[in-house]
Amino acid sequence: MVEDLTVAMAKECKVKLKSWDDNTFEVEYVVAMQSQLLNNALAETGTDNTVPLHNISSEILAKVIEYCEYHVNTANTISMQDVKMWEQEFVRDLDQATLCHLILGAQYMKIRNLLYLICQTVAERIKGKSPEEAREIFNIQNDLTP
Repeated sequence: MVEDLTVAMAKECKVKLKSWDDNTFEVEYVVAMQSQLLNNALAETGTDNTVPLHNISSEILAKVIEYCEYHVNTANTISMQDVKMWEQEFVRDLDQATLCHLILGAQYMKIRNLLYLICQTVAERIKGKSPEEAREIFNIQNDLTP
């Protein structure tokens, strides 16, 4: 009963996140807690302040929030197979640049499951490709690109 009350209160509490390009997003506290970075920041500052995220654009932050909201809102209510299907759909049409930015965003925000999902997606896309094809996919001019 107390645990249900705590979860309900956490869902009502809102957190403001600000991307590097000055867009502000308001998310439920439980959604923000998917990120270890936000977990630590909010433990120090509380939920009254806007948390600046200097290394993530609003476009990528919106995708990160979408991922986190889905996992919070469906936790323990759907099968793992349904979660996997949703995750496949989530990454299906993302271009390579967006995937790379999502890797950086998930790593910066310390969201391990999202980081694993995106890295797995990139690995699957280059599986079986020659080094030349992989260079083309990632727009690598040569092995010693600065």
